[in-house]
Amino acid sequence: MSLSGSESSEHLSGDSVHGFVTVIPVDYSRHRGFLQPPDQYSDFKSKDSDHDRIDCLPCVKYSQIDDVNLGYKPINSYDNHTNHSDWDNVQKVNSVNEQSNLFEQTYHNMKVCVYMMTDLALRMEIEDGTNATVQDLVQSITQEEQLRLPRVASTIFTLWMSSGLLELQLKPHHKPLHIRNKWPVLLAKYAHASESRQRRDEPVLSFKRNVFYPLNQEERIKDEKILELLYAEAKYNILEGRYPCDVTQYIMLGSIQARIELGPYNPQYHTLHFFREQQSRFLPSHIRNMSWNSCLRLNSKDAPEVRLLEQYRRLPDRKLHKKYLEFCWTLPYYGSAFFQGQIEQPVRGLKSLITHQDIPVLVGINGRGVYIINNIHYTLLVGLKYEELSWDFAKPSQEDNPDCLPCLFLQFRVVENGTKVSKILQIFSKQAVMMDALITGFVEELKLKLSSNTIPNNNIDRSTTIFDNNLNIDGAATRNDSSPSFLTNKLRKLTLATFDEEGRCIGQMGSWSFSY
Repeated sequence: MSLSGSESSEHLSGDSVHGFVTVIPVDYSRHRGFLQPPDQYSDFKSKDSDHDRIDCLPCVKYSQIDDVNLGYKPINSYDNHTNHSDWDNVQKVNSVNEQSNLFEQTYHNMKVCVYMMTDLALRMEIEDGTNATVQDLVQSITQEEQLRLPRVASTIFTLWMSSGLLELQLKPHHKPLHIRNKWPVLLAKYAHASESRQRRDEPVLSFKRNVFYPLNQEERIKDEKILELLYAEAKYNILEGRYPCDVTQYIMLGSIQARIELGPYNPQYHTLHFFREQQSRFLPSHIRNMSWNSCLRLNSKDAPEVRLLEQYRRLPDRKLHKKYLEFCWTLPYYGSAFFQGQIEQPVRGLKSLITHQDIPVLVGINGRGVYIINNIHYTLLVGLKYEELSWDFAKPSQEDNPDCLPCLFLQFRVVENGTKVSKILQIFSKQAVMMDALITGFVEELKLKLSSNTIPNNNIDRSTTIFDNNLNIDGAATRNDSSPSFLTNKLRKLTLATFDEEGRCIGQMGSWSFSY
């Protein structure tokens, strides 16, 4: 693969023969339609969006740039008959002949566009496009002179292939072209959407934070270019409601963003009317649409635009990217990979006789724990550290029934009415197997740290059985009782099964049905 930096970012056309990487400044909305509740019965259209999120595809947003699609050449017919059990194996070949066929295409150029979370797109021309791996592309990106990224960026960031239906962090050995060719297969297996919606889906290749990069190392980063990239990704997750905060925190973050993007306060331009019109740039939709934004309270001192303006005026121009990130680093779900799922609505009494539609949720998973976020109201429902939970994965009982989904079970202990009990939450998702794999990876990494004594004993109880990857229904709870949860669990908003310390089911809701 031959890649080099273009001489100027003004070369936006494909006329440059020698500039294989073109850095393109672009102006586009950061919303990519990720927040689609995974209702397997129908396509979802948001009531809050100004446009139809289903048809708001990434390829449409970038259509004003030449050659921005993830271009690829047709793969030989053998590739269409490969049987894959998991998306991680989509680029495997099964014979020496197939490998030689791939080798025959090594001298064919391929154009690929990689999108940064900042307003930049990298148009790359790859000589060995078929065999180019994620590691190859990341190395080329971090070596691009115009980006001025330090060498450590190759460990902090990696490539993701994502759309409104599915997000995959690619591994270093993955070949993006092969993943792209298998995208319809992956959607059929993991996406919560109708076939027509899947046919309209178009993924993009993005340069984003590596979910496995340790937070304690990120907090020591001083390079401004890396901080800017991390800030852009954190800002995206804040504005999309993936990082739930309270109103005051959203206002504070919005004011920092305004200071970064608008520069110093200018009373001639930065008026109350300006911030009222520009709220969508700085605040998530659910904050803008709250009751105080009605016509009766537009001039209230508590209105979002008023508070945004006041905080923006007072902000100094010092280390703003770091200031924004320092707050985000305190959020337990920062740096998570997100998966789509659904949980049962908690209904009681006579309401339980009525069929209720499931609640769409985002399941965030990072190196510290698992977080369930309501995908409609953008609120955290439950967050658990790994030392507080056990988990298990279950295949659907009726694999031929599309409405019967795989499940991820989470078990954790709480004190209820003065008694220690275990709760079990059931998450329905076609992506449950990927959640299980990621949790397993993080837990195995945590076990290695424990065995090498890199984690203090007072943080995690070595006697716990959380690493057995078993749903411990009839055994003792698996968390360290002296380790307080760092999140307030809103258990009344969840459909849970309850077990006593002897393993007896003493409470069940929804589809839970145990007989003793």
